[in-house]
Amino acid sequence: MKPNPARDLWTAIEPLHAVVYFAPEPAAAAKDVGLRGWWMGYFAGRAAPLGPIGPEPVTSMFFGFAPRMVERALPDAWSFASPADVVRTRVEAVEAALTRLLGPESVDELATLLEQAAAACQFDARPLAAAWSAVPRPDRPLARLWLATAVLREHRGDGHVLAAVAAGLTGLETTLSHVATGATAREQVQRARGWTDEEWSAATENLVERGLLDAEGLTPAGAEVRRTIEETTDLLAAAPLEALGPAGVDRVLELAVPLSRRIIDSGGVPIPNPMGATRP
Repeated sequence: MKPNPARDLWTAIEPLHAVVYFAPEPAAAAKDVGLRGWWMGYFAGRAAPLGPIGPEPVTSMFFGFAPRMVERALPDAWSFASPADVVRTRVEAVEAALTRLLGPESVDELATLLEQAAAACQFDARPLAAAWSAVPRPDRPLARLWLATAVLREHRGDGHVLAAVAAGLTGLETTLSHVATGATAREQVQRARGWTDEEWSAATENLVERGLLDAEGLTPAGAEVRRTIEETTDLLAAAPLEALGPAGVDRVLELAVPLSRRIIDSGGVPIPNPMGATRP
């Protein structure tokens, strides 16, 4: 298989970041700070560095969610907790989760390397990554580590949205095409993203009419669209890799992969999951 450093880096560090979505500590922190329900904590927590933002821009940036899901959480969340408090408690909570899952693991070198990579990110048309890059850097190693993964994964995610839009897909259509690759299951993704059966069927019919889907899954044309999206996503994620250099990327993989495997194997991040993260 041809080496793919951009995807290898994402695969290696995504479980370190994704703890925030699955560990009990961030959910408890969101509740303690005043947010109501898991999904309010999700939307407010991920968007908080942008300030007291409303549902329309968050739906646009998050891309794959049904608008009604976002509208149930925002802007109401900001009447219960300030964005600054949400960011602070979120970072503290995921630090506690990583401490529990990894124990007394030294992550200073990995945190420094990921901060170097994050500092090289280009933020043009990448609002989520830009917002997380402006969060003050903590002085605690695990908090530093997680914040750097947040910048890098949102940088890649923003680029993925740009690639999908350039390919002519909506958020739901992009999700459908991802499911059609077999990377994740419809039942899990449709429920997590809030789409009705009617909306799912309508988007499926649209992709069939465009020759991208058929009864067997992706058509050759559909597979080519997916290939283009993934290649463009990798291309747009190149700046952090260039900053690290080949030796730096290899060192990140050497340090991060065992930690991510430990998190997954201990149940900290389930496989499969809606974002398509795998065991590195």
